[in-house]
Amino acid sequence: MGCCWNRNYDVQLIGGVVLHQGKIAEMQTGEGKTLSATLPIYLNALTGLGVHLVTVNNYLAKRDAQWMGPLFQFHGMSIDCIDNHQPNSDERRKAYLADITYGTNNEFGFDYLRDNMAKRPNDLVQRKLHYAIVDEVDSVLIDDARTPLIISGPTPQGDKHEYNEFKHKVDQLVAAQRKYVTTVLSDAKKLITEGNNKDGGFNLLRAFRGLPRNKALIKYLSEEGVKIQLQKTENYYMQDQNKEMHLVDEELYFVIDEKSNSIELTEKGLELMTTSTENKDFFILPDVGAEIAILEKSSESEKEKADKKEVLLRDFGIKSERIHTINQLLKAYTLFEKDVEYVVMDNNVKIVDEQTGRIMDGRRYSDGLHQAIEAKENVKIEAATQTYATVTLQNYFRMYNKIAGMTGTAETEAGEFWEIYKLDVVAIPPNRPIQRDDKEDLVFKTNREKYNAVIEDIVKLTEQGRPILVGTTSVEISELLSTILRKRGIKHNVLNAKMHQKEADIVAEAGKAAAVTIATNMAGRGTDIKLSEEVKKAGGLAIVGTERHDSRRVDRQLRGRSGRQGDPGSTQFYVSLEDKLMRLFGSERIAKLMDRMGLEEGEVIQHSMVSNSIERAQKKVEENNFGVRKRLLEYDDVMNQQREVIYKKRRHALHGDRLSLDVANMIYDTCENIVEELHANKDYDSFKIELIRLLATQSPVGEQEFKDSSVDALTERVYENCYQSYQTKSTAIAQQAYPVIKDVFENQSATYENIVIPFTDGLKTLQVVTNLKEAHESEGKNIAESIEKSVTLAIIDDIWKEHLREMDDLKQAVQTASYEQKDPLLIYKFESFNLFKTLINNVNKDIVSFLIKAGLPTQSSVQEDRRQATTHQTSRPEDAGNTLQNPNNPGQQKPKVQPVRAEQKVERNAPCPCGSGKKFKKCHGK
Repeated sequence: MGCCWNRNYDVQLIGGVVLHQGKIAEMQTGEGKTLSATLPIYLNALTGLGVHLVTVNNYLAKRDAQWMGPLFQFHGMSIDCIDNHQPNSDERRKAYLADITYGTNNEFGFDYLRDNMAKRPNDLVQRKLHYAIVDEVDSVLIDDARTPLIISGPTPQGDKHEYNEFKHKVDQLVAAQRKYVTTVLSDAKKLITEGNNKDGGFNLLRAFRGLPRNKALIKYLSEEGVKIQLQKTENYYMQDQNKEMHLVDEELYFVIDEKSNSIELTEKGLELMTTSTENKDFFILPDVGAEIAILEKSSESEKEKADKKEVLLRDFGIKSERIHTINQLLKAYTLFEKDVEYVVMDNNVKIVDEQTGRIMDGRRYSDGLHQAIEAKENVKIEAATQTYATVTLQNYFRMYNKIAGMTGTAETEAGEFWEIYKLDVVAIPPNRPIQRDDKEDLVFKTNREKYNAVIEDIVKLTEQGRPILVGTTSVEISELLSTILRKRGIKHNVLNAKMHQKEADIVAEAGKAAAVTIATNMAGRGTDIKLSEEVKKAGGLAIVGTERHDSRRVDRQLRGRSGRQGDPGSTQFYVSLEDKLMRLFGSERIAKLMDRMGLEEGEVIQHSMVSNSIERAQKKVEENNFGVRKRLLEYDDVMNQQREVIYKKRRHALHGDRLSLDVANMIYDTCENIVEELHANKDYDSFKIELIRLLATQSPVGEQEFKDSSVDALTERVYENCYQSYQTKSTAIAQQAYPVIKDVFENQSATYENIVIPFTDGLKTLQVVTNLKEAHESEGKNIAESIEKSVTLAIIDDIWKEHLREMDDLKQAVQTASYEQKDPLLIYKFESFNLFKTLINNVNKDIVSFLIKAGLPTQSSVQEDRRQATTHQTSRPEDAGNTLQNPNNPGQQKPKVQPVRAEQKVERNAPCPCGSGKKFKKCHGK
């Protein structure tokens, strides 16, 4: 650790300046980014507003805080790491109050969400977001930004699903397609061999659209001229907006578009799935719009029309869910491979991160896809969950006043960093010139030839005494290479989805002479591979890439493991025409070139033109991925505006500073909505009913006055009447509760700090917690504030959860607009605005209605209300803990002092506490 105290290199000083300016410093591996960051961290921490150092995993967060802690403490700064403490704990709150706070991007984001779900001000942990430096900024702000952070909990009937019910049908369907594609492919081979390229190309395209991942098809496409024939045929049938493509698809059971990750059932597939006992329309979605239009024109009564419409909509809902289930099962069977996209561990399906090859614990595919894969793999299908709070990393990090980042690879994504985050990328030269030899790619026809060449290269390099880091893109390939190396008697380490601590230790050892380490492309980020003099003389660390990644940046990260601080080294990538990148985006020119050269089995091509062509393919994928991330952000920007309004309203309630004013405004808005809605039609009877139903108050005006008065004048009259009634009721509740409070305070104040007051409107009961001492000193007057706070928070949370679900449904629903040449995002913005207006109206109405109608219940109703505490899950759990206020986890928080319950017995003939004016036995005492 002594090296950390040496004087900074000049390039590290430049890095520090760039970070202080709020830009991204691109510094090569081994250039000392961790030390460079200490300079702007200290300078910005002098303000006392807090500096956050954000890392990609909790091992690096804890390690860097431990390494750099003495340096900052020597200069009088306090330092802490949030990943050392449990969520929502006092210790984590103190960590945020430190001058310098280390932690992972996930935990910073989840703490923001947890704070906006807090029930008491003391539960908040974060302060205002001031300045953040993001380590491995490309991994955090680009790779991790593809999926939002989500806190979820159980949803009603979330364990009900049809995946097991329809699994055998999909199994049968996929088997039939596989059998048919095998036959079609065999015919295609025969026809092309005979020189009938037209019919052979047609069959080849049909096989490709039926099962593009079929291994026999992939192998055949690597043969001379075959891929070019497929592309020619595809281009012919795709002209005029796929006008003739139905001829290719009509004999298939389903059609797969691998590039867009979508599957579509054909008529033949629907026939095969529908058994003789089922209706022929069992899996066909009805045209609801057309059927409702026919219904509206019919001569039936309004009641009959309404009943039929309800049946129609219910049938549509059931069938759409059924078709969705089938579609997700088809995707699970045909587009998601075990040990590539996911692994099965401990009887659970776990996602493998395509960027890092690591297991993504806690994350699940959305929209039922994860449950479909669980059904396919015969493991327990977990219940569906409901989103309670969500935010994208893009929108979270844009909340900071100033943000900076550092990484070894950012230049390729400079455009995205500027467009999304307004961050400039500054490439900082290395301290010593790079001596590494980056060789041109070696391109083979088949994977078998490629892997044979990789193994031979590893054997040759170990004989030279050079350490080798082998980069793979999937768990499956790393295990395949490991098996072959074991047979050849070559000792090696395999890194796929291990804990960060173990990973860093193994990568640190990867520089020893003849050490072979098979790892995912980004393994051991933040850990240097240091070489001995003996290894340097032998040629340094050799990087062997078994496949080009979709992103040039990930390949550069793998390359950057070698050549640290002017060390010697070499990098060599191996590619085959069967690789995913080459299949989906590879240039026709490479296939033509290899065909013209007439390469024999095992022969290889190595040329700058080939490497450039591969880079162009990677650029295509990067552009696609950027488009996906940008689109995700555009949708979340709509959500973010709504999130800010709701969270602001929630914070006002939580702190209570202006809650009485907010409640008065909500009463006024509710009165105004009722008046506006019914005054236009002069509907006095409905007006009276609505006032009693929602506000438990009589109309303050007669029918004639209602019709003659303006909306503003009527609103004022209703508001004054309603607000006065609410004030009177609040005083009455305080007087009712005070005798019990006084008794508890005088006899049990040494035991109890808080008191719980049950509060009900007859349908819903809320437990209102208030401070016992304050309630006694104010003679029960502070109870009204506690009730307002608890009711506002509970109702906002309930309605916001439902709104999040509706927004998810809306996002799915608008995607079909693209078929009508409309922009789904514009429709989403318009519809979401209407949904949000409804949400605000419902929040105001429900809070006001509950506050005005609710009162203290009888003892029996209190005893019946036994709400269970809910466990909330985060979508990306870290070692620090993955639950939010989990009552079953005793190590999570210090036990809080339990409050005592206050119950008010109401006589049957006494006025009902809800303020309706009726006797209790005629109202809530029924």
